[in-house]
Amino acid sequence: MSKKILVLAGDGIGPEIVAEAIKVLDALQAEGAIDVTMEEALVGGAAYDDCGDPLPAATLEAAKASDAVLLGAVGGPKWEPLHFSKRPERGLLGLRAGLGLFANLRPAFLYPQLADASTLKPEIVSGLDVMIVRELTGGIYFGEPRGVETLESGERYGYNTLCYKESEVKRICRVAYDIAMKRGKRVCSVDKANVLEVTEMWREVAIETAADYPEIELSHMYVDNASMQLVRAPKQFDVMVTTNMFGDILSDCAAMLTGSIGMLPSASLNAEGQGMYEPIHGSAPDIAGRGIANPLATILSVAMMLRYSLDAGEAADRIEAAVSKVLDQGLRTGDIMSEGMRQVGTAEMGDAVVAALRA
Repeated sequence: MSKKILVLAGDGIGPEIVAEAIKVLDALQAEGAIDVTMEEALVGGAAYDDCGDPLPAATLEAAKASDAVLLGAVGGPKWEPLHFSKRPERGLLGLRAGLGLFANLRPAFLYPQLADASTLKPEIVSGLDVMIVRELTGGIYFGEPRGVETLESGERYGYNTLCYKESEVKRICRVAYDIAMKRGKRVCSVDKANVLEVTEMWREVAIETAADYPEIELSHMYVDNASMQLVRAPKQFDVMVTTNMFGDILSDCAAMLTGSIGMLPSASLNAEGQGMYEPIHGSAPDIAGRGIANPLATILSVAMMLRYSLDAGEAADRIEAAVSKVLDQGLRTGDIMSEGMRQVGTAEMGDAVVAALRA
């Protein structure tokens, strides 16, 4: 049975990088390796410009009816003057909440060909393979009450609420433990239990839930130390599991270990395995339309989509192998460029991956 993919190109470089990902899907479809249908819709700033809403009802309904969503990026300075509720990022948060995408998987994997592209010494990052599991629909990004008020003194007062239910912690820990069972069986739960009561509970629940996984080696680390350890000795980690905000920050930190944030995909899953797949970089409005953005994170997000939501693991393996082959050929976009390599643009990099798939 054909699987349905909703394509949301979004803003900035989103349309450029998604176009290259679609080339890869089309190539696999043409040879019969996958059976998918694709539908396009608007989200983010593009949706606001079209209808005044960063997440139109039609887009959310199409997302719910799909097996997977492929997203480019949202946001940009053009929409920053808008009210908070109308900014492009609200469309992204609305998709996560509307689809129940509670588990965000962000791998930080260093292709050996890019060891010199990292800002850290090769001996520190060579062989890096970390999976960060981030809780995605709770925590401070969604907690209530929230807002900005003016006090009687005339001073503005802003507030957000960090809150988690025990059940929310249990389910994200189980995702992390299940993933670790297929890897190195080591999980580091990241919190701030020394000062935040909610993450003290997080740690307690993580320990309780781990009792169902006797093979898992569970450790704990405060988020400030974890951020330092990621750049000091990142290979000590196998799977990291943490809150929404901590995961947002740590995964971007881990991205730079790999040479470029333009190399890293992500998956956001709900309890039924439906997922939204996107590169972890932003919309990069400063380079939008110039044809120089790195499409590899988006193409690798397609591989994650095939593996986690569309039951096409063999095709996913082929995409990842094709990306590795292209890097072997010395092709680089500007963000991962190094001496002796050949710099290419967005479309040329996408074409090269398709050629490697067909070889």
